[in-house]
Parts: sequence; structure tokens; C-alpha cells
Amino acid sequence: MNLSTKELAKYLDHTNLKPNATKEAIETTCQEALEFDTASVCVNAHWIPFVKDQLMGSTVKPIAVVGFPLGATSSKAKAYEAKVAIADGAEEIDMVLNIGELLAGNTAEVEYDIKEVVEVVHASAKLLKVIIETSFLNDEQIVAACKAAENAGADYVKTSTGFSSAGAKVEDVALMRQTVGDRLGVKASGGIHSKAEALAMIEAGASRLGVSATKQILA
Repeated sequence: MNLSTKELAKYLDHTNLKPNATKEAIETTCQEALEFDTASVCVNAHWIPFVKDQLMGSTVKPIAVVGFPLGATSSKAKAYEAKVAIADGAEEIDMVLNIGELLAGNTAEVEYDIKEVVEVVHASAKLLKVIIETSFLNDEQIVAACKAAENAGADYVKTSTGFSSAGAKVEDVALMRQTVGDRLGVKASGGIHSKAEALAMIEAGASRLGVSATKQILA
């Protein structure tokens, strides 16, 4: 696969989800995203109003995470968090599903959790990505998570928060793409630090990449 720097940049959600990120650090993230014209800037919801202002007039979208990074907050809290983030300017929402319920095989509860957020996000005509945290899951559970996200009406499935024991793996991305076909997007996130790694994820089926190493990948 041979993508130009400009083409590759539009696969990237330039990310700063660090708990110790200051306003200055978030501003730098936005400036880097504008410099390379990435798909988006992905931040914790507190920063969305500031990020919206920073990105005004560009094609770079503000993205907020919800139920992050554990996925264990209540479904109604996740839905409200998404509603506030969208009102503040988020164009897309990346939510963490309920990992414990998924591991227990309670797929109906997992679908309900996602659907609560889907309804809020789609009511505002925005996109929802569901983080399944692949580092906790075997292949069967990855498939179950993808099917739950699709059944609930999500737009994307996403590998990782970047806060667990491992990030995206090519084989997991390939399995996710195989499961959802062309019906959903697939976002690979966590541990992608080079152009070669980024291209490998895209070749495996990723339609979006969550990265903090944008400058390193595109330079």
C-alpha cells in the first residue's frame, strides 16, 4: 500500500487523552492536527469546547471519549456524557463498552449499553465508535463485541483505549474487519508509532487510526 502523507493524515484521529494534559498540551495537539490536516482531534470531553474553537474553519473534527477508559460507568451516565460532549462541539463519540459484561457473556446488557449512547449520538447525526478493548478478549469475544456493536447500531468498532496492557494488533483488526464487513468502520488505536505500523493496520482493514505519534508517523 502506498499512501501520500496527505492521504494517510486523513486516516488519523490525532489523540491526547492523557489525564495530566494541560490546556497548552491540548493546544499543541490541535496545532499539530491542523498542520497535517488529520481526520480529527480526540480528547477527553472537558477539552471539547476549547478544541472546537481551535479547529474552527478547518476540516479537522473534535472527538470526545465516553465511559473512558474503563467502560464501567452506567449506561445512562455514558449517554448523558455523550449528549453534553456533542452539545459542546464533539462531531464523533468514542465510547468504551461494558467489558465485564462482555466477558461474562451478557451480550444483551452490552448491546443495551451501546444502544443508550447510539440513540443520543444518532439523534444529533453524529458518529459513534465502540471501543472493545481487545487486550482483554480472545477471538470469540472480539467477534461477540463487534456483533453487539453492530446490533446496537454503532458506526465503528475500535480496538483499544491505549490504557490497557496492549494496543492494536494487526490480527485483531483483520478479525474485526472480517466480522463487520463493510457495514461498520474499524478503528485501530494504541501502540501505533510508525508509518509502517499505520499502513499495516490499514491493510488489515482499519478505516481510521487513533494515534498520538502523528508527527512521527507523517514526518
